[in-house]
Amino acid sequence: MGFYDQSVTAANGEEISMKDYEGKVVLVVNTATGCGFTPHYKDIEAMYEKYHDRGFEVIDVPCNQFAGQAPESDEEIHQFCQLKYNTQFPQMKKADVNGETAIPLFKYLKEQKGFEGFGKGPAALAMSTMLKKIDRDYKNNPEIKWNFTKFVVDRSGNVVARFEPTAKMNDVDKCVESLL
Repeated sequence: MGFYDQSVTAANGEEISMKDYEGKVVLVVNTATGCGFTPHYKDIEAMYEKYHDRGFEVIDVPCNQFAGQAPESDEEIHQFCQLKYNTQFPQMKKADVNGETAIPLFKYLKEQKGFEGFGKGPAALAMSTMLKKIDRDYKNNPEIKWNFTKFVVDRSGNVVARFEPTAKMNDVDKCVESLL
């Protein structure tokens, strides 16, 4: 099973096949409205506007598994994103990305690209310190560590990169641009 064999549920309940994204560069991200990383929406929207006409798509999957930072309904999340960040890409149905209830798309993505670290800097140190308290073995499993973990999928359906929330959005942008 590959990326194009996966699907995700849209906020309206419609099942969206990843086959619909064949030949496109896709950014898949788990999001939250009340997170310190929520301003990433601004950069993701800027990338969407800059690259959409060249075949770039965003699959935004809100998730409430990390400190309950996305408690709203799907409609409220959509309204928040449009009003605060003027997002034009759709938000999917809120879903789990870890554990037994994780949606298959995220199980697949984690199998393809495991956790490789938070990088350097204050945000990376803060994330490492926090996660050690939650999961002492966090470095050795592929689970999503927090909101705004991003996966980049190339035009052939290969998961080519995983960016933790602490990654610089410029690095995400450069990766996407290199695939267009």
